[in-house]
Amino acid sequence: MQSKFTTFFPSRFSNPKTSTLYCLLQFAANISSLKVIWRKDQALDQAIENDKKWRLCARVIREVLNEPGRVIPLRYLENRRERLRLSVQAQTFIAQNPGLLDIYMDRIKPKSDLVPFIRVSDRLNQFLEEEKLIFSKNEPLIVEKLCKLLMMAKDRVVSADKLVEVKREFGFPNDFLVTLVSKYPQYFRLYGEPGEGKSYLELVSWNEDVAKSVIEKRAEEESRLTGIKIRPEFQWKLPRGFLIKKEMREWVEDWKELPYISPYADVSHLDSASREMEKRMVGVLHELLSLSIYRRVPVPTLGKFCEEYRFSNAFSSVFTRHSGIFYMSLKGGIQTAMLREAYKGDEIVDRDPLLEIKDKFVELLDEAYEQRSEELRLRREMAKKDIKLMAPRNKGFDCIELYSES
Repeated sequence: MQSKFTTFFPSRFSNPKTSTLYCLLQFAANISSLKVIWRKDQALDQAIENDKKWRLCARVIREVLNEPGRVIPLRYLENRRERLRLSVQAQTFIAQNPGLLDIYMDRIKPKSDLVPFIRVSDRLNQFLEEEKLIFSKNEPLIVEKLCKLLMMAKDRVVSADKLVEVKREFGFPNDFLVTLVSKYPQYFRLYGEPGEGKSYLELVSWNEDVAKSVIEKRAEEESRLTGIKIRPEFQWKLPRGFLIKKEMREWVEDWKELPYISPYADVSHLDSASREMEKRMVGVLHELLSLSIYRRVPVPTLGKFCEEYRFSNAFSSVFTRHSGIFYMSLKGGIQTAMLREAYKGDEIVDRDPLLEIKDKFVELLDEAYEQRSEELRLRREMAKKDIKLMAPRNKGFDCIELYSES
């Protein structure tokens, strides 16, 4: 069967530009005619839901930590409830999570009245010290991640402000631009003016050992174990009950047969609308999600790096078109790109070493919840004792009242 483009474009071209245009139009037509219906994945949505409680606590705590002296008037925090997405009053939140933040009285101005202030508790300060130790222990991993983010970027340069915005996604410490850049001048150079997108981090030297993707390393390991040369390729697996149309399945099979393009390879010669460039874009997105500590990143966050990583404006359609590799969750009203292979059900199986920080924080929260449960239990017991003590007295009062009436 002839393509609908055959009428307008002959099979052979004397002009290479015309040939390229034909190929691009054919590729665009093939993609636009194949639709993939988004389907909900309850297990992966639940993975996001599982983190909801501790993320809320982390937001409130960061708000206090970012204040001078790590203290803030209670009413100031109360005024920020909407931005923090806090559904209860600030004081109620602190009571529900004992041992994280302390309330004390102080003056906003020297001669003003005493008002409630919030400060970091001793228990939370201890956790922050443990966090520093975990960062220090994993410093080589953090440096490698930062190198990889720069190695994938056009001209090996990324906006420093953008990197600061995604520091929590990749597990970078708050002061990584100050401490790591100055400590590793052989890898990084910071230049430009801080703020307003005019500061940039540049890769100084290229390390061929670091310039290997997760997929390439996996293929090398399989080759070593089997003794057979394994080519790098994406793991494509749809959850049970998730089906795609025959035409799309065939398109995917053809696409998978294209050679894998490393996200660290020079692709300046590739056209942005080619199938090869899509293969490379999927590789970059796969690698970015693999470098993130939760193996998932909000789509708007990834969209900030379109220029650096040569993403098209419609890059988010990749997550549904290649639904055997990625899942795009809509949980919480935010589009979140997730790496399917990193999860088993709602649990991460491909755990980043920096997840130890989250584990420690969740332990801290569990201790706080146990403390509150114990306090509530003691209150109930005291209330029962008070009722028992009051019962004989109330009985005596009843007898006096009856005697007086008679």
